[in-house]
Amino acid sequence: MDIPTFPAGTPAAKVNAAFDEAGCVVVTGLLEDDTRTAIHSDLAPHMAAARIIEDDDPEEFYPGRTRRVTALIARSPKLTDSLIAHPVTRDVCDAFLLPNSEFGYQLHVSAALEVGPGAREQILHREEDSFTYFPKPRPAIIVASMWAMSDFRTDNGATLLVPGSHRWDEKRVPTADEIKAAEMPAGSVLFWAGGLLHGAGANRSQDWRYGVILTYSLGWVRQEENQYLAVPAARLAQLSPEVRRLAGFDMYRALGFFDPSVSSAG
Repeated sequence: MDIPTFPAGTPAAKVNAAFDEAGCVVVTGLLEDDTRTAIHSDLAPHMAAARIIEDDDPEEFYPGRTRRVTALIARSPKLTDSLIAHPVTRDVCDAFLLPNSEFGYQLHVSAALEVGPGAREQILHREEDSFTYFPKPRPAIIVASMWAMSDFRTDNGATLLVPGSHRWDEKRVPTADEIKAAEMPAGSVLFWAGGLLHGAGANRSQDWRYGVILTYSLGWVRQEENQYLAVPAARLAQLSPEVRRLAGFDMYRALGFFDPSVSSAG
């Protein structure tokens, strides 16, 4: 099974049907060059300051020769405005998360990731592996996305995926020919189901592969990235109601209540 790929403007029903079958889909041409440039500019000082993992331990989750920055709502206004609540993302999340979360879903992880020359392949894993309570194949808990800030090629570490593995049981192991590289031009976005096996590819080129990861989870599970600590109060006050809600700052039924008199003290 290959990774389905569609151009921007493809009807949501067609994109969602392909996602349902393969557990992943690429949509090209969604991000204009000026938007990518602005996001690059917002994140540049943070990426420059990030520690590059030089020494590689094959047992470590993150390969060496990579650079990673999180807390993107606090660090990139342009990314927040353009990507967090992108209409295509909302279409995919509405289709696959709302059936299990009737009061909405939330931002689970935000990270910018550069894979440098010489980086090894990442260990294949599932975004939902923190939720061990559910046996595999798990119900839909997470929808993940990777926005291509640069071209994603097989030789520079394009994300590796195992299409269809979101429906596999615990014992199924992929064969080499079932692992596919998500090649896509800059400005594209890759979506994959939280239960899909995936990982960063090996970078055998001389350039850095740059992507922005935004994942979304059911509104009643704990977020992997603690947005309450990652988003300062001053930045929170600047967010639109939609982004605040997506970041998890609204209640889900009775989950997440607080006392305003305490939170505003001092």
